[in-house]
Amino acid sequence: MKRLREIAGYVLGGFLFVGLMPTLMWLASGMPQLEHIGAPRASLTGLLMLGGLALSIWTIVYMKRWGRGNPMDAFGHEVAPRTQHLMTDGPYRINRNPMLTGTLAYLTGVGVWLWRWQAWLVLAVFFVIMLVQVSSEERRLRRDFGEEYDAYCRHTRRF
Repeated sequence: MKRLREIAGYVLGGFLFVGLMPTLMWLASGMPQLEHIGAPRASLTGLLMLGGLALSIWTIVYMKRWGRGNPMDAFGHEVAPRTQHLMTDGPYRINRNPMLTGTLAYLTGVGVWLWRWQAWLVLAVFFVIMLVQVSSEERRLRRDFGEEYDAYCRHTRRF
């Protein structure tokens, strides 16, 4: 059962952040034709999307290997087994939320690709929702890891 919940967490996360969010941005933008956008914009789009995915995947692998858990914890509800150790190295040296940072970079790439105000609005709403999620997660981490987490917060940015 634990393994099934873990797999469900990865699938749900991938579906939400890599599939559903770009689709919502595209739909909100009026379903524009995905045509050639020119080399500079295409390069920036690719850099943001691939870089964001790479950071998110690195974070997931690191969390699984060293944290012994899964990132999918939605607003205080454990979707998959939570990490057992506070992550402070690897991608967590960059900031306290490298997976979300990677996701935001990826979705910013989608915004650059679509280049419609509606796509940016969807991204802004997503970011606000994620700020609420981060706040909830920080309360849990403070409960689970206490002073160790507080010390980490003092020297590592949220984003």
